[in-house]
Amino acid sequence: MPQDLTGKKIAILVADGFEQSEMTEPRKALDRAGAETILISPSEGKVKAWQHTDWGDEFPVNMPLQQANADDFDALVLPGGVFNPDRLRIQPKAVAFVRAFFEAGKPVAAICHGPWTLIEARVVQGRTLTSWPSLKTDLENAGAHWVDEEVVVDQGLVTSRKPDDLPAFNRAMLEEFAEGIHQRQHRAYTQRQHRPSAH
Repeated sequence: MPQDLTGKKIAILVADGFEQSEMTEPRKALDRAGAETILISPSEGKVKAWQHTDWGDEFPVNMPLQQANADDFDALVLPGGVFNPDRLRIQPKAVAFVRAFFEAGKPVAAICHGPWTLIEARVVQGRTLTSWPSLKTDLENAGAHWVDEEVVVDQGLVTSRKPDDLPAFNRAMLEEFAEGIHQRQHRAYTQRQHRPSAH
């Protein structure tokens, strides 16, 4: 049964160099389900995609990151691409924006290199997820349990490895976004924040 996301507002956070299909395909799926999708970026005006081995298309930014507030959205999508998360994770505003979704228990879907930003937001400890294989060690060092599967769902967090996984990623994303707030995602985040630090 198709998911109905009418009335839900979904943030898609990208910087220049995001993998084009990992933004456009989930966005199409969300739009078809009735959601309102907002492309958010540190760039103002337009943001440029990466397509396989070269630069892709430019897309209009719907909202500059500086104006974005996680309270205004029901869920978050983090596309991959090597350049994109590497740029996002050095921006405190982007990291805080991502963390706020976990604090509120809102569902988040990240694909390919997208989980790099999750590491910076300190939200992967104790979570089971997947990613592009080169992130495995980074994620494990951050306390995550990494698995090699086309899609993994853990308490409102949806992850996949690569563009080939997009059909499975989109199905799981729509299901989790339709469910809305995941109290277990919120609890998982808050419990880990209150654990004694190993440092």
